[in-house]
Amino acid sequence: MSFTQSQTAIDGGFLDPAFDAQGVFARLLTAISRPGTVVDLGVCCRSPAPLSMAQGALLLAIADGDTPVFVEEGSEAMAEWLAFHTGARIGEPSEAQFAIVSRPSREWLERLPLGTLAYPDRSATVLVEVESLKDGHSFTLEGPGINGTSRIVLAGLLDDFAEFRKANHALFPCGLDLVFTCGSELLALPRSTIVTEV
Repeated sequence: MSFTQSQTAIDGGFLDPAFDAQGVFARLLTAISRPGTVVDLGVCCRSPAPLSMAQGALLLAIADGDTPVFVEEGSEAMAEWLAFHTGARIGEPSEAQFAIVSRPSREWLERLPLGTLAYPDRSATVLVEVESLKDGHSFTLEGPGINGTSRIVLAGLLDDFAEFRKANHALFPCGLDLVFTCGSELLALPRSTIVTEV
């Protein structure tokens, strides 16, 4: 369910803010430590467009007043909702800790923070809603947190995703971390993960 401009910023959010935020954070850590694993956040979060359910839940769990968030196609209602529930503000791409974009592309390697060799953690985490985490193009994953190789499928990505991932991985230990969402589910692809299209 999406919000309209006439609805107030206090609508939506978690039913049990403390418990739900802890659960979402724990599931996110599971997804990051096991790249490619599809995780259901297990909560219902009504968030304003263009945020999906999972994206809204993630921001409720991890964003705060010190967290600049960039949204590619944001709205005033979404900015008010985010500020009310988390204290986070909408910022420019160059300062974002979290970025909501329609698709990963090389454009974002030039616009979002990539970290530095001294502080690689000062990079953005990119949240992308896709059509499916269970159907679509197949990819093989290798790297930390993966026993040998694993396989994922994603629907809704454009052809330049492989080029983006190759360029992003070449920046390691700098670069962008990706979280793909679909409904209440997500999977994470940290910058350390090697992604090869099957």
